[in-house]
Amino acid sequence: MSPRLLTALAVETVRQPRPTFGRLMSLNLPRDVLWQALALTLILSTLITELTSVFLAPAPDGGFVISPLMLVTVQAAVPVLTIFLIHWLGRGMGGTGRLEDAILAVTWLQVVMLGLQLVQIVALALLPPLSGIVVIAGLALFLYLLTAFIAELHGFASMGRVFAMILFVLVGVALGLSFVLTLIGVTVPR
Repeated sequence: MSPRLLTALAVETVRQPRPTFGRLMSLNLPRDVLWQALALTLILSTLITELTSVFLAPAPDGGFVISPLMLVTVQAAVPVLTIFLIHWLGRGMGGTGRLEDAILAVTWLQVVMLGLQLVQIVALALLPPLSGIVVIAGLALFLYLLTAFIAELHGFASMGRVFAMILFVLVGVALGLSFVLTLIGVTVPR
């Protein structure tokens, strides 16, 4: 796909997420191609994040800096966990989605968010106060697209119920993660 076609598809995704994602699902891409596409988006996102931090937001002296390898590891763990949660929980709630389509949903969401990441960089470089608004709008767009993709993927009619389930799962994962971190002795520095 050319960058022009990807951009047009991303814009169409924002305008009409369910039908656009439905068309993407109809491509029936093989699982290995989808995993490779996800890996590529994660690598690109890490590169963009690193370049942005080098040129626009260098760490203060004595500040915490995360290595690119650690960054890509963290950025890979979240989407992979998300893929399996979308698949297992959706199927458990009566959905009909395939694992391949869950991979597609997260991968395509990453592609759209890469575009938004570029917009955030431009906003940070040109109008730093505007970048905060772009971040908030990006979070809203992320949740909206994730909700629409899951609803389309599993054949759910109510996007409101899907959104409520996403919030429920986010709270559950956050509580579970904080419990595990507390058990292993990780604390918040003061």
